[in-house]
Amino acid sequence: MTSWVGLTAAEIAVAVREKQAMPREVVAEHLARIERLDGRIGAFRTVRAEAALAEADEVAARSDLDGLPLAGVPVAVKDNLAVRGESTRLGSAATPEAPAGDDHVTVARLRAAGAVVVGLTNVPELCVFGTTEGVHGTARNPWDTSRTAGGSSGGSAAAVAAGMVPIALGNDGMGSLRIPAANCGLVTIKPGHGVVPAGIGNGDWFGMSENGPLATTVQDARLTLSVLADGGVDDEATSGAQDAARTIAVSVRSPLAGVTVSRPYSNAVREAAQLLAGAGHRVRRADPPYPMSLGVTAVRHWTAGTAVDATGLDPRRLARRTRVHAAVGRRFVDGVRTGTARERLRERLEPFFAEHDVLLTPALARRSPRAVPWHERGWLRNVLANTAYSPMTPPWNLTGWPAMAVPFGTLPSGAPCAVQLVGRPGSEAVLLELAEQIERSRPWRRTAGLELG
Repeated sequence: MTSWVGLTAAEIAVAVREKQAMPREVVAEHLARIERLDGRIGAFRTVRAEAALAEADEVAARSDLDGLPLAGVPVAVKDNLAVRGESTRLGSAATPEAPAGDDHVTVARLRAAGAVVVGLTNVPELCVFGTTEGVHGTARNPWDTSRTAGGSSGGSAAAVAAGMVPIALGNDGMGSLRIPAANCGLVTIKPGHGVVPAGIGNGDWFGMSENGPLATTVQDARLTLSVLADGGVDDEATSGAQDAARTIAVSVRSPLAGVTVSRPYSNAVREAAQLLAGAGHRVRRADPPYPMSLGVTAVRHWTAGTAVDATGLDPRRLARRTRVHAAVGRRFVDGVRTGTARERLRERLEPFFAEHDVLLTPALARRSPRAVPWHERGWLRNVLANTAYSPMTPPWNLTGWPAMAVPFGTLPSGAPCAVQLVGRPGSEAVLLELAEQIERSRPWRRTAGLELG
């Protein structure tokens, strides 16, 4: 008997389209794995077992089954995107419990493609921090359950890494896809602005937040991104030869002053650079001209986004770190809303990307913090912990340009290490092409969860 757990979304969809598998059996097997493992991982806020099985039967009965790109594929959705019939809690006790009347557009696109939503995944309150814990649970890294899965798409990343679903939907406002993907050994892409509909929270954190996939392979990331973008991702890669030589800048410098990158992550970048040079790309060391003020700009946008999202919520039901974050941000909302600081940053970095097709950096600066009740700790302690381990991601939300996290090597603990690929606007396919070359040359173990039982 074939086990569908551990197969990719692409493999499952082919089997369902060719009638080698029924959607119900695929979904049921993944639901059984969730029931067996999630008490140790904490990926899900809610599991839709009965509804998912009924929806799997609906997929099986569709007349267009043989053309569905995600036919029968179980998928998890981050708990800040509406799923019809389910509440959207954003990791908080302050949000309403009323069920959503309609799917978020990205969820609707996944379902139209044949995917089955098995549950909503845990997030830190209001999706603020790079660790995932709170009143609805703690998401742990399946490779090392003493460590956080990351955030804010931590539950979605943990679900994929533990083999509970082959793909998941998350979003990224300051690194919230790339941080947990890097922790959990997954592939993700934060698309550039406008490629995938956003509609996240109350204004998409001023246009910085983007929806995207979490997957175990580049093929699955590409496939899911195509569905989310309602078609292929068209850019400069489609007009040239595949595996064309690219000019790649390599930098291990932290964008944030005073934050250093640990040796395992800097070594991963150097090894990945050698691999890409061996594949024929023009690789050279070059640091982007990050302004000294970047850290201040990032904090202003980060806190201001939370201030807007917290509007109308009972502050007495918010965690202390969230209340302080929102209070700090209120003074910056008007200035941030103008977009002036982001435009200045784009203008400063555009000449660098005119010379280089892609930037290769560490995905993180060091391994993730321990999976402890960070939501019960002070605001400054949370900010310092987040900044120390994840300084590499915020610039590319501020610019609105595409960026990927790609597994590469392992940390001394045996947990995954990762690199980041960043491109100019419209270069999603270029990033995916390079990530696929890395994957072919340095395959990684897809799912830690297969060792969990």
